[in-house]
Amino acid sequence: MWGGRFAEGPSAIMREINASIPFDKALWRQDIRASKAHVAMLGAQGIVSAEDVTAITGGLDAVAAEYEANGVPENWDLEDIHMVTEDRLTQLIGAPAGRLHTARSRNDQVATDFKLWVRDALDQTDAGLAALQRALVTRADEHAGSIMPGFTHLQTAQPVTLGHHLMAYYEMFRRDRSRLLDARARMNECPLGSAALAGTGFPIDRQATCDALDFDRPTDNSLDAVSDRDFALDYLQAASQIALHLSRLAEELVLWASQPFGFVRLPDTLSTGSSIMPQKKNPDAAELVRGHAGRVTGCLMSLMMTMKGLPLAYSKDMQDDKPPVFEAHGLLALSIAASEGMIAGATFRTDRMRGAAEQGYATATDLADWLVREGDIPFREAHHITGAAVKLAESRGIALDGLTIDELKAIDSRIDERVYKALSVDSSVAARASHGGTAPTQVRLRVADARRALGMPETGIGED
Repeated sequence: MWGGRFAEGPSAIMREINASIPFDKALWRQDIRASKAHVAMLGAQGIVSAEDVTAITGGLDAVAAEYEANGVPENWDLEDIHMVTEDRLTQLIGAPAGRLHTARSRNDQVATDFKLWVRDALDQTDAGLAALQRALVTRADEHAGSIMPGFTHLQTAQPVTLGHHLMAYYEMFRRDRSRLLDARARMNECPLGSAALAGTGFPIDRQATCDALDFDRPTDNSLDAVSDRDFALDYLQAASQIALHLSRLAEELVLWASQPFGFVRLPDTLSTGSSIMPQKKNPDAAELVRGHAGRVTGCLMSLMMTMKGLPLAYSKDMQDDKPPVFEAHGLLALSIAASEGMIAGATFRTDRMRGAAEQGYATATDLADWLVREGDIPFREAHHITGAAVKLAESRGIALDGLTIDELKAIDSRIDERVYKALSVDSSVAARASHGGTAPTQVRLRVADARRALGMPETGIGED
């Protein structure tokens, strides 16, 4: 490729540091597609003859068939997927192959190929999250009325339902999918035709290649187009946020699967054993999802540092843009699939959950609310009265509703028998019927909304 300019070929070190074919071969489908769109446009504009367009298009199809069957050969002397493909095309069709690179540069070629790949990755990630959301919604529908403790500071706070808890993750992934959609809309501009950095003197039709590759519009500035990697950073930022949400879900599954909690049994297919302790069932899939979050976020940091301080337009540093994106996408796809499998296959121990909710004075706030509603007592005073009741119950090792009415009246004479209805966990969750609350009626409404949004059947299971 460098004939005519250099007296000597590259050293072994230069050859190794310069070659990107080991990783950018992943772009071969996008490279073939963009090249076919480019040569079709060249033919339509009369820049390349119809005969050569036919030969090049047929040759590219033949190269694609070889790659599909046998993989992409790693010829380090040819550096990257673009030159490997052009070399093989030349072997197949001869001189016409040399016309393919008319009116383009590897700079706009790689920017286009990489954008196409990232766009596909966005779509794949969105589909994976939709599948995970369906699993969450399905299980939330089953457990709209299953009571468990809600936590703050990992301390028992108030009773909630398992369905409400699972739907919280549905909401997280709903926001994540909106980020993917935003990123896709923002990046859907076609760089092809920007050439090296200044555009081209050939009478090309950039809208034609834009339309052929399903972009919304051509890029408006050739310098920006070849040096932009915002689309990759957008994907990695969205991926990092998704990985953080997956990690939070994984952490809860790890906790819930432990013997002190005993809230869930994870599928055997997504668990492992111990080499020495035969009783162990380790939540390794969940732990790896949690661990992958660090690696995905690290990929974001890697590319941000690569792009930091680069002058316009293209610099060879940008060859290092692809490994972190490829790595993050692979890790994220595994994490999403594993999370879907764990949610779909989990056995929730609702008896253990309910028992835990009935401990830890989770209905203390309900007692305070009852005093406000029924006794017309200011909340701060009601809070103090409730604290005294909790202290007494704790000293006796019983739940709040285990206190006798005489004991409660001794704390405050305005308490009467009606208070016991407010102290059950069932009454507590049923009372939280404000929009977005944990009441089973509200959970089922949110499940119905989610089913419609996901295109799922609207008739849920809805068992308590």
